Amino acid sequence: MAVAARKGRTTASPHASITTTAWPGFLDSWLSQIPLPKWALISVAVAVAILLLLFIICIVRCCCGKKKPKKKERINLCGISNSTTASLVQPEMEDLERGVEQMRRGKLQYSLEYSFRTQELKVGVKQAVDLKAMDSGGTSDPYVIVYLTSDMKKRYETKVYRKTLNPIFNESFTFQVPLAEVPESTLVMQIYDFNRFAKHDIIGEVRLPLASVNLQHVIEQWSELAVASKVEEEQLGEICFSLRYVPSTGKLTVLILEAKKLKRMDSHGLSDPFVKVHLILNRKKWKKKKTSVKKNTLSPYFNELFIFEVPFNQIQNVDVVISVWDHDKVTKNEPIGKLFLGCRATGNQLRHWSDMLSNPRRPLAQWHILQPPDVVDKALGLKSHLKLHLASR
Repeated sequence: MAVAARKGRTTASPHASITTTAWPGFLDSWLSQIPLPKWALISVAVAVAILLLLFIICIVRCCCGKKKPKKKERINLCGISNSTTASLVQPEMEDLERGVEQMRRGKLQYSLEYSFRTQELKVGVKQAVDLKAMDSGGTSDPYVIVYLTSDMKKRYETKVYRKTLNPIFNESFTFQVPLAEVPESTLVMQIYDFNRFAKHDIIGEVRLPLASVNLQHVIEQWSELAVASKVEEEQLGEICFSLRYVPSTGKLTVLILEAKKLKRMDSHGLSDPFVKVHLILNRKKWKKKKTSVKKNTLSPYFNELFIFEVPFNQIQNVDVVISVWDHDKVTKNEPIGKLFLGCRATGNQLRHWSDMLSNPRRPLAQWHILQPPDVVDKALGLKSHLKLHLASR
């Protein structure tokens, strides 16, 4: 029995050693082949484990992050009624369509015919279609105003047509336009909505630069109405003159040379212009002179010289006012336009004045655009010439 027991021990012990030491022996033999200390291997293993853990966390978060918004979107859309979703989507399209409708103001048919022999432009206002409704009832009371930018004083109007968006006018108007002025003129046709007790509303307009039109043939065409532009300032004309000042003698020389594109003041489309030169001292009228009258012209040539004595100590307080007038034998002379130069002036007028003072004894000529007389008078702020001490006598 002792022998059997001994044999049993000898046979059992090898199996026990195999089951307990086979994997560690293999791992130790594999690790022993790596030329690194154990602490380094442990550090690498920990780092790899951390990286694997982070990678798994990232995958989980990405998957969950994608699924959650889809779930929320599905819940939100299901919870909204059809009418609400329509109201959320449709306004953009409705606003777009409304903007297009507001841009649609209708079309105007017109004709142009220019006579080179008589230098007359005949404008025919034919009809309009699909006009914008300006009244509460969905209609308008349209009429057309026709004018040229080169002569805004002369305007024509068609008849008013009640409660219609498709009026038929069939009216023609004739403008006297010299051939030389054709390229500088623009034909303006504005359609208004008539209101008996309120301001007339403009529906739209057509602007046609005559320089872009072949007037060799009769033209008849349709044009879309555009939004009316701001009322343009009336073109009053331009004037060219020369200034010269000699400080030693105190002489200020004003040479009125010529003018061009003056505003038409007479019924026949011309003017009888002349020029006044005023000197203003300390905002009071001081001295004045004027040119001769040039008959029936919008581009007069004067070449007239005026000399004023202005002491050097007063030159900073002086304003020179240049005004162009239309002479009339029967009625009162009418001002066409004005401008003034001096230290209180602005723009080209101030630059011209400064150049004169910087270049003594040298005449300096320059073109200037005429301005409305009331605008210039307001800028000058002239004091009254009434002498109060005369009233006490």
